[in-house]
Amino acid sequence: MKRLAIFYAVFASFFAMATEAFAATAADSEVLQWRIISSSFALAIAAAAGAISQGWSITSALSGTARNPGAGADLRVSMIIGLALIESLVIYTFVICLIIILG
Repeated sequence: MKRLAIFYAVFASFFAMATEAFAATAADSEVLQWRIISSSFALAIAAAAGAISQGWSITSALSGTARNPGAGADLRVSMIIGLALIESLVIYTFVICLIIILG
């Protein structure tokens, strides 16, 4: 329940900041539109690249485990660390996109 409350608080604060960003003047409106479009493309590319990279890393880890079942535990730990690092790059891109849009 506490996680859900934190999620709603973050979600509400995002929309509170977004309404301020979207209440721009007519001159700033076009700039804001291009910020949103470019951030959307950047996030789409980062998410696609992250998904492809995660698929390759899982495939490689499963292939290595099939070849050598004794090394499965070590491969699993390395794979999970690698997946976390790949996902963090997508999250960093999301944060940068928010800074671009709201900044």
